[in-house]
Amino acid sequence: MGILSWMGISPRDAPKKELPQITDNVRDSGGVFVFGVADSGQRVDEKSAMQIATVYACVRLLAETVAGLPLHLYRYLDQNNGKEKAIDHPLYKILYRLPNPEMTSFSFREAMMTHLLLWGNAYAQIIRDGKNQVLGLYPLLPENVELDRDEHGDIYYIYHAYTDEVPGENNKDIYFRREEILHIPGLGFNGLVGFSPIAMMKNALGTTLAVEKYGSSFFKNGAQPSGVLEHPGVLKDPQKIRDNWTDTYGGANNAHKVALLEEGMTYKPISLPPEDSQFLSTREFGVEEICRIFRVPPHMVQDLKRATFSNIEHQSIDFVVHTLTPWLVRFEQAIIKDVLLPEEQDEYFPKFNVDGLLRGDYQSRMNGYATGISNGFLSPNDVHRLENMDLIPAEQGGDDYYLNGGYVKLRDAGAFANNGNPAPQKAVSQPEETEDLPEEQPEEEHESENHAKQHEQRKKQRRQ
Repeated sequence: MGILSWMGISPRDAPKKELPQITDNVRDSGGVFVFGVADSGQRVDEKSAMQIATVYACVRLLAETVAGLPLHLYRYLDQNNGKEKAIDHPLYKILYRLPNPEMTSFSFREAMMTHLLLWGNAYAQIIRDGKNQVLGLYPLLPENVELDRDEHGDIYYIYHAYTDEVPGENNKDIYFRREEILHIPGLGFNGLVGFSPIAMMKNALGTTLAVEKYGSSFFKNGAQPSGVLEHPGVLKDPQKIRDNWTDTYGGANNAHKVALLEEGMTYKPISLPPEDSQFLSTREFGVEEICRIFRVPPHMVQDLKRATFSNIEHQSIDFVVHTLTPWLVRFEQAIIKDVLLPEEQDEYFPKFNVDGLLRGDYQSRMNGYATGISNGFLSPNDVHRLENMDLIPAEQGGDDYYLNGGYVKLRDAGAFANNGNPAPQKAVSQPEETEDLPEEQPEEEHESENHAKQHEQRKKQRRQ
């Protein structure tokens, strides 16, 4: 018994001792949409599709964006959705930094996302120790994985090791139980297995491949349409003349050379020029079609003819919300389902951080931060964390929350007057029963009477 077996660790290349009896193939387990020859006559598979510039750009954009986002494991603190990073959990380091000794978290997620985009499924073997804690994640080629059930209905993953990828397991089938595989399925019919976007859209991609092949042939033949060499007589070796013509005038390097024809031969072009066949328009449509397949804004693959400064920021936000978010949710929920233990799924959860992708320009961010601080839901250190700045010490008010006191409820208007203290309420005196007394004239009436008397006295003095 080896040291790994004694510790309860199953080596990555160890086959299962007891093979299950696979009696029922999972319906629609990936065989509905397969790679093959498109209606245009071009063979479409994951390798030929990646030779299309727009497909390569879309796959690279999505794979690198998902791989570059921070992925943390969090722990719930209370019932009010409080959370903290679970840095003491073994899975935290695996997700955030090092899934296995052979690759980084970036390269692991980049490979998994590439598998999802090309094959519609991403698989990784889960290595655990005797305590059922995760030790590592290793990606598996999806083209070699098949999902089936045994006689009890339990799911098994069969890995066809047709290469020397697994040492000592060449040309063998390796059986994995469901809890040994991290499976991220794409769009599919049964919810278990996803379909390849490349295989589903092979006719659209085959048209693009045919157009590119036509363009390559066009420039190979000197950017001139094909035609017919006519000879007035009978040729003994027409193949020799054709080869000489191709060698002399074929290819982009021989374009625009002056042709010399002998023995009364004439050249007559018979095919349409590219502008009449709308060659460039067809290529532009191919870019839009591929962006539509991967739901990528065209400006993100350098197609800027419809992008403006007024809408490009909103298109970038739309890319995060409608393109990236579904993929990120697939990753997060697959990790919860396959990697976390059942007793951990109510306490821990993985989460991608997309705040950096949703940040606006500098002025918009500063205005938003000012609003957050003045309304009491952001502290100065919260802003510093979002901007990757050094934190302000707590004794200097870095963790304090402030609130603009100019806002009060409508029903409390006027109730707070002196430094936030309620203003004293004036008592309303009740009228008392008194005897009938001569009413006292107001002070204003007394002043007016005195003024009239003084005026009469001045008149008398003038008469005298």
